Amino acid sequence: MNTIHNCHHCVSRRDCLKVLSLSALGTTLIGSAVKAIAKEAAQTAPGDYIDAALLRPRPDVRVGAAFLELPRPYWLGWPGTTYDLDKHQNEYRALLTKSSRQLGIHTDLAAEPIHDVAGVTAWIKKIQTEKPHGLLVMLQHIHCWPWAESIVKETGIPLIVFAPVGTAFTGHVGRASRVPGVRVLSTLDWSAVEEGLRMVRAKRLFEETRLLWIRRSESNETVLDRLGTKVRAVPRDTFNLAYDKQTVTAEVRDAASDMRRHARRIVEPKPNDLLNSARCFVTAKRLLAEHKANALSMDCLGMVSAKLVPTPPCFAWTMLQDHGVTAGCEADLWGAMSLMLTSYLLDRPGYMNDPVPETAHNTLIASHCTSGTRLAGFDKRPVPYILRNHSESALGVSTQVLWPVNEPVTLVRFTSANELIVDTGKVVINVDTPPAGGCRTSVELRMDNIEDCRDVLGFHQVVTLGNHRRALQGFCELYGIKHIHSPEHSTFGEKAPA
Repeated sequence: MNTIHNCHHCVSRRDCLKVLSLSALGTTLIGSAVKAIAKEAAQTAPGDYIDAALLRPRPDVRVGAAFLELPRPYWLGWPGTTYDLDKHQNEYRALLTKSSRQLGIHTDLAAEPIHDVAGVTAWIKKIQTEKPHGLLVMLQHIHCWPWAESIVKETGIPLIVFAPVGTAFTGHVGRASRVPGVRVLSTLDWSAVEEGLRMVRAKRLFEETRLLWIRRSESNETVLDRLGTKVRAVPRDTFNLAYDKQTVTAEVRDAASDMRRHARRIVEPKPNDLLNSARCFVTAKRLLAEHKANALSMDCLGMVSAKLVPTPPCFAWTMLQDHGVTAGCEADLWGAMSLMLTSYLLDRPGYMNDPVPETAHNTLIASHCTSGTRLAGFDKRPVPYILRNHSESALGVSTQVLWPVNEPVTLVRFTSANELIVDTGKVVINVDTPPAGGCRTSVELRMDNIEDCRDVLGFHQVVTLGNHRRALQGFCELYGIKHIHSPEHSTFGEKAPA
């Protein structure tokens, strides 16, 4: 249903209702209806209209998969002679087909289970030739573990090992889990397998992304180690000069109308502020399309302080984030990559913030002037928000997004392509400005397993709704990224770092 949420500029609300009326007929018919309506709408939409949702990359993702079993019939050894191999394999085939369709990936499952060393060797040769982006093996006997370990060793391709309960002991799982590039899932819960497939898809999304880095006066393109993301640096004036040329079109007015209509209330912004913010949104979309880019990070504060634009792009960034397009503040490259991680792995926007220790309550206040609103997922309903101005300049439009109280959150921050900070906590309260100073969205968090809020690691951490620690750590382990946690015990009283 994400297409319906994103169609408000190119497809009329009447047409959206047509699609909604088909919901009882199933997702296949809905998809066909959306395509037909979008094709019809494209004939009447302005020729230069850009659907923000289509700026998100759509990579080819290929996963090789196989069942590993011993020659039948089984006698002794887990999962035991009472384990119905055919029934379970049929079940897992169906689940794999469903997950692959939902995630938009192609899974090549070996036609027959592999049951001896010769079969493993032949499959490895096939994998080495075809070079899929990830591998999945589903164990059907406890004695198949050496084969799984040889597969990752011989191919070097990230491997997900699904070991249904009854096919592993702690020794098997513990040893294989520590092999670089392996994600071991000892469980009956298929959602863990789908989560592993999401990790492969997320890595491909990183690889197929070009991030527009708008700052300074440089022009170049580099590729980030490990993640594979292309970073295209363009001069800061690229944005404000394009913004100056962006007139108030029907598309701009429609975007401004959406801002106003969906807000819980409007405090400082005037109608012209909304139009200027909508011009930022349309300008950003066109720049991304022009550079064949899928994400951006910009020196927004520098532009505002130099009075190059009449409004900060805060709400424009909110709209992009809600479409699954990363838009980062202050030209912070690793902040933008952290936003991209929640978008690509967890299918939800993040919230890059300035961290403020609240020492009376021993909490952390995450504060910034832009946050996505579809916090539970791009296909979920937005949370309430209030339209404010940018607190530091009193200009334009920013969002005070009201995060759900008592809900868990995760904080992530790439320090480099090789290291990720992962912390978790819970929303305590939304902090108003005033009486507080700082940015408009300010969320007070009770951190998990951190004795002193002053010890929270990082700056411009990205907050996202839900506890996703294990998924994020799993992604890191699959792709050789070190994951660290803020210190559990207070470091105050110790010698300060040099």
